[in-house]
Amino acid sequence: MKLKLLYTCMAITGIAGTAFAQETVDQAAVQKIREEGMNHSKVMETAFYLTDVSGPRLANSPGLKRAQDWAVNQLKTWGMVNSKLEPWGKFGKGWEVQKNYAAITVPYYHAIIAIPKAWTPGTNGPIKGDVVLVKADTTTDLDKYKGKLAGKIVIFDSQAKLTPGTKADLSRYTDEELDKMAAATMAPAGGARRQFDPNSPQMAARRKMMAMRGAISKFLVDEKVGLILVQGRGNYGTTFTTNGASYADTAKAVAPELETSGEDYLRILRLVKAGQKVTMEADIKTEFFTNDMQGYNVVAEIPGTDKKLKDQVIMIGGHLDSWHGATGATDNAAGSAVMMEAMRILKTIGFKPKRTIRIALWSSEEQGLFGSRGYVAAHFGDPKTMVLKPEQAKLDAYYNLDNGTGKIRGIYLQGDSAAGSIFKEWLAPFKDLGATTVTVSNTGGTDHQSFDAVGLPGFQFIQDGMDYNTRTHHSNQDTYDRLSEDDLKQAATIVASFVYNTSERKDMIPRKALPTLPPATTVR
Repeated sequence: MKLKLLYTCMAITGIAGTAFAQETVDQAAVQKIREEGMNHSKVMETAFYLTDVSGPRLANSPGLKRAQDWAVNQLKTWGMVNSKLEPWGKFGKGWEVQKNYAAITVPYYHAIIAIPKAWTPGTNGPIKGDVVLVKADTTTDLDKYKGKLAGKIVIFDSQAKLTPGTKADLSRYTDEELDKMAAATMAPAGGARRQFDPNSPQMAARRKMMAMRGAISKFLVDEKVGLILVQGRGNYGTTFTTNGASYADTAKAVAPELETSGEDYLRILRLVKAGQKVTMEADIKTEFFTNDMQGYNVVAEIPGTDKKLKDQVIMIGGHLDSWHGATGATDNAAGSAVMMEAMRILKTIGFKPKRTIRIALWSSEEQGLFGSRGYVAAHFGDPKTMVLKPEQAKLDAYYNLDNGTGKIRGIYLQGDSAAGSIFKEWLAPFKDLGATTVTVSNTGGTDHQSFDAVGLPGFQFIQDGMDYNTRTHHSNQDTYDRLSEDDLKQAATIVASFVYNTSERKDMIPRKALPTLPPATTVR
């Protein structure tokens, strides 16, 4: 209770102090940051090690561990202190693809584009079998396939059609779109949380669908199918990847499963439905890793130097884990490389911050923000109860980057309207680089939400979309070559400048009201 009262007082005085004070920007310092960030950048070199060298970085995989170890050592090399792997709790099994080959052999040879679903087993050596179409809307429909699927390659019916897009894959925000964002007035009062009705028709339908999927999965395992083909989202050879099983060490066994490109899947399906014999061969090897099922974040610091302010902390971060279809360049080696580069810039120009600057590269974001949520729970408080820890009062702000390779165009305030005038002044020196927009709107789906959930100023930058949602996000196209060097240089420069300004302010970034807990409900 005392901590919450202290928080409220700090928030009120912080807002009052900044509402009438003119924000000043040290133009000489900004110019130093620009010179280093735009003309002596190492952001692409960092991205190379996080992608091409480390490989795919699925949660708890060897690739993620390679990237984490490299990042810890690199941050040390650049002069950061307390550079380490910090555990946040149990995650589960690691997993990686070690071999992936699949092809049609009858009626002719054709190697297909397909990716093993995460946490699914391999084929236990080369297999060859006919493709069998399975149609099942209910569990009773499965009876007709009993004893007929052993060693077979299974495909499911689909009504999907591949249609050409009507817009360019790659896009940037227009002036009109940015103006609309800046004019937004949505500012949630008190941070009230959305409530879900577990008895709604939508939730009932979802439970029914999940139960059917579970029944089909168990049936196919029991029947010892050789391989399952499913149609992956995407077209033009792009395949978006997902998981086919749980990473939990107690997860039930599943059959081998390939997420197949739309073009290849629909070709096979048309042939089988027309009564044409289709035979395939495949050799898929995956491996599970259970020696260490803890999750870890990469953490490092530039210590504060002001006697009164050094215990206050500014954090920047992005998630380091990725999906496994490619090397996770835009999601999110880009954000991780930018944040590492921002730290390097500040260290290289000899900056001695008043407040401590801390970088965190999160793990298991893709499975539910686990790395950042675990960190927040350990250091700042529990969003379920709003019981806060002493460190919560000392966290000045958290800045996140996780929307691809596009340049920064501004920042989402996440409802923290009192910070708007501050950030507008900080963006002013970067108008020529296209970064001007401050919007009170929220954005979701990434790690700043973990901070926002316990009343901390957590912000995500606005980025140009590029081809993030159309081509690279969680797909087999998410490689180093999809990165925009100029955009990443711009982003790192702006992040470094924001961190500099946050550190040197007299006051902390103002906070909005603490989130309110939903009312208790009676279970009948």
